[in-house]
Amino acid sequence: MMYVRVLTNRGYPREKAASRVGTSARRAEYHPYFVVERAQRLVGAAKKLPVPEGTYAVGAGLLILGLTAYGFQILAAHRLSSTEYAALNSLWAIVFVVAPGLFQPLEQEVARALAHRRANGIGGGPLIKRAALLGGILAISVAVACLIFAPQLKDRLFHGYGGLLVGLFAALACYYLAHMTRGTLSGNGRFGAYGLMHGTEGTVRIAFCTVLFVAGVTSPGWYGLALALPPLVAVLVSLRWQHNLVVPGPAAPSNELSSALGMLLLGSLLAQLLSYASFLGVTLMAHTPKEKASVGSFITGLFIARILILLFQAVQAALLPKLAGLAGAGRHDDFRSGMRKLLLIVVTLGLLGIPGATLLGPWAGKLLFGDKWVLGHRDMALLTAGSAAFIIALTLAQGLIALKAYTRAAIAWVIGIVAYVVAAAPGDNLYLRNELGFVAGSAAAAIVMAIMLGDQMRRGLPATVEELVEVIEHEPLEI
Repeated sequence: MMYVRVLTNRGYPREKAASRVGTSARRAEYHPYFVVERAQRLVGAAKKLPVPEGTYAVGAGLLILGLTAYGFQILAAHRLSSTEYAALNSLWAIVFVVAPGLFQPLEQEVARALAHRRANGIGGGPLIKRAALLGGILAISVAVACLIFAPQLKDRLFHGYGGLLVGLFAALACYYLAHMTRGTLSGNGRFGAYGLMHGTEGTVRIAFCTVLFVAGVTSPGWYGLALALPPLVAVLVSLRWQHNLVVPGPAAPSNELSSALGMLLLGSLLAQLLSYASFLGVTLMAHTPKEKASVGSFITGLFIARILILLFQAVQAALLPKLAGLAGAGRHDDFRSGMRKLLLIVVTLGLLGIPGATLLGPWAGKLLFGDKWVLGHRDMALLTAGSAAFIIALTLAQGLIALKAYTRAAIAWVIGIVAYVVAAAPGDNLYLRNELGFVAGSAAAAIVMAIMLGDQMRRGLPATVEELVEVIEHEPLEI
């Protein structure tokens, strides 16, 4: 009956859905030939299904956000000195480790639980308030920790520029509000406003940075504010025409948000940490004045290598509607098929991206970042290989999360971090040791994820791939 309901919800008449499910099940049971026929029919049907609501709006917003991030980096690199640029990007790395790591899982849980309430005609106001309280506690806790270690942050990461501390505290507050708003919009099905948030954040950031660039501002503190404040503007713009987002309803019990939220937070934080581990490692391992001056040049190569992430987001937007259509079949084979498709595309991107970045990366970097660019072909090969392995690990982690194996995903990220530390420890070449650490950490996480996902799939799979689709659809990768 569940399969009939799913197909009916996707536009099939009930009689046709019942006939389709019954006939397919009987054929698959008694005639192996029809397994192939059924798969072909499902793929054909998926192509005809409408694109899920919000796909284009959210995809466009993410594209704008990603492209404007590169614009921000390019303008800042041409206006700031090497040391100032390195200090600014230390703030960038901290913000995009902590904010998505802590607040994105909460956003996803709010969206999931709120959508469930809305589907049952129950107001979600108490749920949103409980999640906002939890997120506020997280934000304040991190802010207090940053305040305690402010002298170390200022000296070791921000190279003495105290204005960047102001940007850090502002970013914590703004991204807390932004992620809570995104979860509320998504849970209420307001995907247009959700996409508008991403697009507005990127547009405001590049506009703010452009004004600073034209005015000749060379203080990294102002560029830090250009990084931190746009999410607040995006919240105000996206909520301008929204009504009835916080509807009164029954009290939200403590377990309405996932009981595994702690593991989700840990896994998300570790994933973001691994993605920026090479840059943070270069920053912390730089001791001589020459090494410290070269830190800003390293991040330019990492940004070029992370173009793969933008490409992966575009692929997700194209593939998810097909997976959503196949989800209606309700068969375990569809889950495996969905994972194989995602992994095949990710691996293909990596195989194409690594030689492409190796050959063209230095030329593109010099063109975009000018004298800030000092990396060679080997640097780009290793950084791109690390990015490709990281995306594979993240894709496999999404499969584990869809199977509710949250602890296993977190363990794999821990192993990846340990592998990075072990690989980056020896040697005296500042760039090379961190590049090798990035490759080793991402590869180790991907291998462990693959082993754990294979074991989890042998233990049992969900009835459909809808959960996998939902996880990936709401898992944007931060640049």
